[in-house]
Amino acid sequence: MAHTFLMEEGRWLLHGNWLERDGLPVAVKGKTLVAWSQENWFTWVTKLVFPDSDRQEIAFQYRGRLDAGERQYTFVLQQSLLGRVEGEGWIAPGSIVQRYLVLSDDDRQRRSGFETISRIDDNTYHLSSGILTGHALVSIMEAVLQRQT
Repeated sequence: MAHTFLMEEGRWLLHGNWLERDGLPVAVKGKTLVAWSQENWFTWVTKLVFPDSDRQEIAFQYRGRLDAGERQYTFVLQQSLLGRVEGEGWIAPGSIVQRYLVLSDDDRQRRSGFETISRIDDNTYHLSSGILTGHALVSIMEAVLQRQT
C-alpha cells in the first residue's frame, strides 16, 4: 500500500474536531500543502481555523528529509502554538506516525506531541494528534484529510 499523503506533492483539506481538557469539541478546518525538492526534502504547511469559535488560527510549517526507500525521517516544525519543534516520523504500511518535542520549553512545561495519519484510500486519511505537557494530554485533534484534485 503506497501512501499519497506526504509521499507525494499535493493539496489537502482538513475538517474535524479539536478538544482540550475539560472542554467541549470545537470544529476545526484547514488546508495543507505538501511540496518536495529534488534533494529529498519535503515542506508541509498547514493552517487550521476554528470557524465556530474565537480561537486563534494555528499555523504549522514542517521541513524534513526522507531518502528514497527509507521508512524513517526527522523534521523540524515551526508552529504558532508551540514554537520551535523537532521530531521524527515513521512510514508504516497503513499509517504515518510522528512524535515531537518542543525545543523552547523549560523543565516545568516539557511539552511534546504525536500525530498518526492513517490511510483510508489514496484521497482520504484520518488524522489523530495530541499535545502533552509532561505526561498529561492537554489537547487532541481528530480530523479527516481529503486530497484536492
